Amino acid sequence: MAATSSISASVVSTDRRQGKGFGRWVVLAVLLVFLAGTLFPFFLAAFNAIKTPSDYAANGPLAFPHSFDLTALKNFWDTVNFPRKLFNSILISGCTAIFAVVLSLLNAYAIGIGRVRGGQALLVVLLIAIMAPQEALVYPLYYMAKQVGLFDSMLSVILIIGVLHTAFGTYLLSSVLTTFPREIIEAAQIDNATRWQILWLVIVPVLRPTLAVLATFFFIWTWNEFLIPLVFLVSNNNQTVSVAMGVLSGANTQEPTAIAAASLLGITPTVIFFLIFQRTLTRGVAVGAVK
Repeated sequence: MAATSSISASVVSTDRRQGKGFGRWVVLAVLLVFLAGTLFPFFLAAFNAIKTPSDYAANGPLAFPHSFDLTALKNFWDTVNFPRKLFNSILISGCTAIFAVVLSLLNAYAIGIGRVRGGQALLVVLLIAIMAPQEALVYPLYYMAKQVGLFDSMLSVILIIGVLHTAFGTYLLSSVLTTFPREIIEAAQIDNATRWQILWLVIVPVLRPTLAVLATFFFIWTWNEFLIPLVFLVSNNNQTVSVAMGVLSGANTQEPTAIAAASLLGITPTVIFFLIFQRTLTRGVAVGAVK
C-alpha cells in the first residue's frame, strides 16, 4: 500500500514538473512574439533605408532589400545637419533629465520628509498637471518665453520640459520618501546633521537606483519630445532630431526611403542609450521592488 502511494506521488510530481515545463515554454514563446513585434519597426526602417526608390516601388516595404544603397541615409545626414541635431538632442535631454531629477528630489524631500503643509493637496495638483495636454500649455508658455527673452533658446526647452517632468518625478519620489524610515533620519539629527546633510548623505545614497531610473526615463522622454521643441526652437541650429525627422517627413512625403532613413538615424541613439543603461534600469526596478 505504501509502495503504491509512493508510486502515485512520484507520478503526480512528474506530471507537475512536465506541466511547469510546458507552461514555461508557452510563456517563452509569447515573449518571443512580443519581442519580434517590438523589433519589427526597427528592422523595417533599416531594410527600407538601404533600398533604392526603384527597389522600394517594385517590391514594397515588407520585402527584403534587393539593393544596398546608402544614398537616403547620406542625404538625410547632410540635409538636416544630423551631427548638430544629435548634439542638440543629447544636450537638451541630458540637462533636462538632471534638472528634473534634482527638482523632483527637492520637492519630494519637502513633502515626504519635511511634511510641509498642504503637501497632499500639492500632489493632487501635480497629478492634474501630469494629465493636462501639452497643447493647452503651449500658448501661455510661448507668450512667457517671448516676454523673458528665452524664445528660440535651448534653455527654454530645458526649463519647460524639466518642470513638466518634475510633476511625475515629485509624485513618485514623495511616495517613496513618505515611507522612508524615520529612525534613520532621527539618528542623523542626533549626530547634529543639517537638513542638507540628511538629504545628500543619508537619503540620496539610498535613493540612488531610483534616481538613476528616473533620470533614464526623463532622458528618453525628452529625446522623443516633438511639440515643445517644434514651437520653441525655430532656428535650424537649435532644432532636435525629432523636429528634423518631422520636418523631413512633411517635406518629402513621396520619398519613403528618406523617411525610413530618418527614422533609423533618429531611433538608433535611443537604442544605444538603452543598451548602455539597461543594467541601471534593471537594478533600479529590482531595488525598488525589494524596498
